[in-house]
Amino acid sequence: MLELLPPELPWLLLIAFIAGLVDAAVGGGGLIQLPGLFTALPQQSPAALLGTNKFSSVFGTGVSAWRYARSIRIPWRPVLLAAAAAFACSFLGATAVSLLSKDAVRPLVLTLLIVMLGYTLAKKEFGALHTPRQVGRRELGIALLMGGVIGFYDGFFGPGTGSFLIFLFVRFFGLDFLRASAASKVVNLATNLAALAFFVPSGNVLLALAIPMAAANVSGALVGTRMALRGGTPVIRKLFVALVVVLIARMAWDIFTV
Repeated sequence: MLELLPPELPWLLLIAFIAGLVDAAVGGGGLIQLPGLFTALPQQSPAALLGTNKFSSVFGTGVSAWRYARSIRIPWRPVLLAAAAAFACSFLGATAVSLLSKDAVRPLVLTLLIVMLGYTLAKKEFGALHTPRQVGRRELGIALLMGGVIGFYDGFFGPGTGSFLIFLFVRFFGLDFLRASAASKVVNLATNLAALAFFVPSGNVLLALAIPMAAANVSGALVGTRMALRGGTPVIRKLFVALVVVLIARMAWDIFTV
């Protein structure tokens, strides 16, 4: 689908850079990049825009996961198990799109986000300390279940995937927000690759846009990862809370303005 570069490209490059920066620190890059694509290119099909978004973001997610892995210790056994389950189940989620109504899922997701925000704010020490738990069968089982559920959700619906992953890694594995954010990138990378396994062969990627946007997303991811590593857990906790508030506002708007 290579074609003449559209005049919207500079705007989309800026959007991709900001999305990569935010996503590297705390997730949620899709909240920025995907609406930008839909606004700039209303004439394109939703599938093509979704595929272009995934193509661009997968490179930024991969780079931030690599940078984190080089700088801090990640509990690889549960993280890779969760990533494998997420990869497999994201296909099931994508298949379920045609069978289930997303409108029925929105209230449940909104409720979960509010509970997650309340829990984080109520427990001031939540995610502040890195107290990793011994990884046994129970933890590996949780990782498998967590990856499967989040992978299905990301394939089916998507908003808030990174935030849910960070919260779960803190809650069940005793990671601080910095390491939980790093672990979430690995799982997110798996779900993005699973989505691309559908979008690329079906031709639903606008390569003339996706390739330069991927470069901009990677640049933003490098800046965001550096910012997160320097600021540490306090910065990521604040960004996490801010992102969840934005997610709640957006989800409530979608539900109550229909």
